Amino acid sequence: MIDGKFVWCFVLCALAIWRVAHLLARENGPWDLIVRLRSGLGSGLLGRLMDCFYCLSFLVSLPPAIWLNTSLIGFLIQWMALSATACLVEKTTQGQQRFLRVVPVSRAYFNKVIDGV
Repeated sequence: MIDGKFVWCFVLCALAIWRVAHLLARENGPWDLIVRLRSGLGSGLLGRLMDCFYCLSFLVSLPPAIWLNTSLIGFLIQWMALSATACLVEKTTQGQQRFLRVVPVSRAYFNKVIDGV
């Protein structure tokens, strides 16, 4: 039988993973710190990683999976399950965001935002 405490820990960890991965991949962050980090990483491997929610959820779910398990098999299953749950939450919330219109900005405006002018 599954312990109720474990279920709560799993759900809270999955929501935290979704929140952190969503912040890193989709948001500017407070004081535009995340967008500055993302633009500083450029278009290399780390820059592309910061744009991929699914990749980030996979990496962000690693520490909670280690924390929740003691066996290797349990750890691997938990790692995949936590990432998959965060991905399902992302897919569910994307339907609400599809009506938002994204307008590209000019490079000059982007630089003003980054420089705080």
